[in-house]
Amino acid sequence: MAHPILMPKPGQMTEECTLVAWHKREGDPVTKGDVLFEIETDKSNMDVEAFEEGVLLKRVVEEGQTVAVNAVCAYIGEAGEAIPNGAAAPAVASAAVGVGSVGAVAGSAASAVTVAAPAVVEAGRLRISPRASRLAASAGIDPRTITGTGPDGRITERDVRGALAVVASALASPAVSAAVAPAPAPAPAPAPVPVSPALAAPTPRPAAPVFVDSEAGAPQQMSRMRRVIAERLTLSATTVPQFTVTVAVDMTRILALRTELKGAGTVLTVTDFIVSAVAQSLIEFPTVNSRTDGVSIWPRQRVHLGLAVSLPDGLVVPVIRDADRRSLVELHARAAELAEAARNGSLLPDDMAGGTFTISNLGMFGVEEFSAIINPGESAILAVSSVAPQAVVIGDGIGIRQIMKLTLTSDHRIVDGELGARFLNALRRRLEDAEAFRGEILNS
Repeated sequence: MAHPILMPKPGQMTEECTLVAWHKREGDPVTKGDVLFEIETDKSNMDVEAFEEGVLLKRVVEEGQTVAVNAVCAYIGEAGEAIPNGAAAPAVASAAVGVGSVGAVAGSAASAVTVAAPAVVEAGRLRISPRASRLAASAGIDPRTITGTGPDGRITERDVRGALAVVASALASPAVSAAVAPAPAPAPAPAPVPVSPALAAPTPRPAAPVFVDSEAGAPQQMSRMRRVIAERLTLSATTVPQFTVTVAVDMTRILALRTELKGAGTVLTVTDFIVSAVAQSLIEFPTVNSRTDGVSIWPRQRVHLGLAVSLPDGLVVPVIRDADRRSLVELHARAAELAEAARNGSLLPDDMAGGTFTISNLGMFGVEEFSAIINPGESAILAVSSVAPQAVVIGDGIGIRQIMKLTLTSDHRIVDGELGARFLNALRRRLEDAEAFRGEILNS
């Protein structure tokens, strides 16, 4: 019988994925391990391999379509074998975000404006770039209605943006605005005549005025990554009692050591020193590395540090596993590897799972001080600000030192103020001890 190929569930929190590119056509032979198609999750792209052998009988999900996990994407079986009745494309998983969004009103605007002529489809394959496919999916536009201007009619990201501009322009016209405007609310029924003052019905409140921003363009649907980030951090901010503690760290000696090491051929970043110091401090204060649901506490014996990496659509948090057991050089290599994978979209789900503590570093953006929201499943997060020269008191005089602010946000159910302060002071002590780092590097 024909075997269904399901949309995988790459992560525990993943509910939907976008199929961005097919690697097999209908009728192509398939062997175990062949890459069938590429998907985009809320965090990264990944290839989906075949676990069955035979022929690709039917592709159910088209490129650019977003569907729920475990939805049927294709069927594999023997050549000529029948597939189940009613095998059709599943419903798009992404819900409309409101009457004013491009995706939700594009259908209403279609009668007033033509977005584009049908795209070129060759042998059942829509010719569209991955970036264009992702943009069309997030905007709610069917890429098959867009004319491609790339080689051989391939749809490019510029084509999708052009289609969005046409739709937005059409929505701004009086004819289309009237066509998609919601029907006026019916007038409220008159209040009943009171029998007596004591039984008089309360006067109904007038409806709140609706503010219309005439200068704003058409709303744009958030990307899946942005929506997932919003959901998780809203959950954290509204269910976890969070407090912050800040210390100032003198990084003057660390910066001098870093310059010295660079001259000797060992390149390290400020983040590498911070990661190493955090990992060792978490061993000293294991409660900060634990997690709780408010009823129980789960202690953790291993330190897996997440490093927040900013991307155009949001951020991801790749995890350095066993950070406390790695040397500075090893931490540098692994952090660079994960950051590069994050930016080119090749992170695997396992690369972002299992973190016990997160570091959010905005030091490269000239930030004096900030606080971060705890990632669900963790008990604290460290916000790293920029290193900047400051005048400080040294003995009986004043000197210029390189100062960096560190802010710890903690879950007050498991980490109280004293523990948070002691953890930060231990972290500061390690970062200000350049000679200990020098000894570690020389002995490694």
